[in-house]
Amino acid sequence: MGEIDDAIERADRESFTREPPKTLKGRINYLLKQLGSAKAVAEEIGVTADSVNRYRRGARKHARPDVAAAIEDAVRSRWQPQVRKRRQRQAAATGGGITVETRAQFGYTSSAGSTDDGRFRRLTVRLPEEYAQRLFDARSAGANDREMRRIIAEGFKEIYFQDGGSRAMGLSDVTLNDIDYLDLDY
Repeated sequence: MGEIDDAIERADRESFTREPPKTLKGRINYLLKQLGSAKAVAEEIGVTADSVNRYRRGARKHARPDVAAAIEDAVRSRWQPQVRKRRQRQAAATGGGITVETRAQFGYTSSAGSTDDGRFRRLTVRLPEEYAQRLFDARSAGANDREMRRIIAEGFKEIYFQDGGSRAMGLSDVTLNDIDYLDLDY
């Protein structure tokens, strides 16, 4: 997973209406319902099927820290898929949009040539719903981080750098070169 995919996942998790199961047994039972078998759960979290069954029965009350983290991540990545889809549909609908907060270095291409801006800029920009839709479509199609960065950079170019067409009209391309952090909200 890349930085953009991680940011979308974090934003999705902020929209949960209920908390996922807290106990090890509850989490394992949820994964068993989602994945169908102890073998599938075992492959997902990196243990044996026997260990999964011990967790399910309550014979083991605590998992190793790395396994516990894998279990939590597997549960949270599958938790409340309908809530996630609804929030993404709202962001991509008329009146929606996506807020991107980042600290990053940018590159520019214009009629005067191209350059990399050596300084980090901290920007918070509300991108229109068409960029949210493009971003979600790219993610569901399996786009890599570079392709999703390109979508966000195009939105920054249009909304922030060109101010919707009122300045910097010679700017033909903006790239996100180095991201210190990136958060999304929708």
